[in-house]
Amino acid sequence: MGADDFVGTSVVRPGHEIDEGRLTQWCAQNVDGFQGPLTVTQFRGGQSNPTYKLTTPDALYVLRRKPTGKLLKGAHAIEREAQVMRALCGQFPVPRVYAFSPDEQVIGTPFYIMSYVEGRIFWDARLPHLDAPSRPAYFDAMNETLARLHGIDYAELGLSGFGRPENYVMRQIERWSKQYQADADAGRDPNMDRLIEWLPNHVPPEQQARIVHGDFRIDNLVFHPTEPHVCAVLDWELATLGDPLVDFAYHAMMYRMAPTPIAGLRGEDLNALNIPSESEYVARYCRRTGRKGIPDLDFYMAFNLFRIAAIFHGIKGRMLRGTAVSTRAGSLAAAVASMAQLAWHQANRATVKP
Repeated sequence: MGADDFVGTSVVRPGHEIDEGRLTQWCAQNVDGFQGPLTVTQFRGGQSNPTYKLTTPDALYVLRRKPTGKLLKGAHAIEREAQVMRALCGQFPVPRVYAFSPDEQVIGTPFYIMSYVEGRIFWDARLPHLDAPSRPAYFDAMNETLARLHGIDYAELGLSGFGRPENYVMRQIERWSKQYQADADAGRDPNMDRLIEWLPNHVPPEQQARIVHGDFRIDNLVFHPTEPHVCAVLDWELATLGDPLVDFAYHAMMYRMAPTPIAGLRGEDLNALNIPSESEYVARYCRRTGRKGIPDLDFYMAFNLFRIAAIFHGIKGRMLRGTAVSTRAGSLAAAVASMAQLAWHQANRATVKP
């Protein structure tokens, strides 16, 4: 299955159906300017929260909802997505949130409606659909967008209560350790168990808290249709207040992951692709954020790879329970062991300092 299999929309998949009549009535009452009739299709991409394209004669919208079935505590926090995007709108490239519904009676789970942003989403960090001279500008646009997010004063946007800034990394380790351990259906992995012991004992000094996206990857960005410009950042489910270096390292993790199952660059000839090296990319972010460097980058990589392995582990559990959202669930579930092994490799790199 290639990247093109995750682009665009398809008919709504079994188990994710929506009562279009009831949704149309709700939108007419709660979304400014909404006029039916309404057609609903489902985006092929996305892993956690089912996402739909809503088509009307005059406008396009996007609906994000919690999945049905058994959910782990704290997961699928779409109300937080809506909150942070509303706060950032006008200050940072995000879709406009029109309305949020906590009422499960409308379509079966809470949901929100946001604007549809026209543009391109790249599912492959190698950017094979672009010519080599164009690629550096797209990497620079990603770098600049994340640095800009980390420069925002969250208190000025009314987000002081959006998270607990103190002890962010330790609380994140505890959160993902608990989520991994709570999903008994997906089994256990020895490297994950090693990391649960190792990570709390190697936490670097805490950085000043910023808004962190939590899942800043190339495939969560909508680029301008023809220019190297980020028009919208999507999928804010994991956003909170915390250490921006965790957020940046998660994004830069693409340099240490293979191109599959998610967008990575490990093993690629970056010079031939005309893509900046990891060290160049890190230096560019540091210049933009006023840092001299990131000496604990290997720790942040180990933690983030542990976290993404825990996310894949959760997808595996949902797949086994029959509630997985995406057609990609099988390939991601199968990658738990390899991602955990890669995370443990980063931990060993962090332990051996030159």
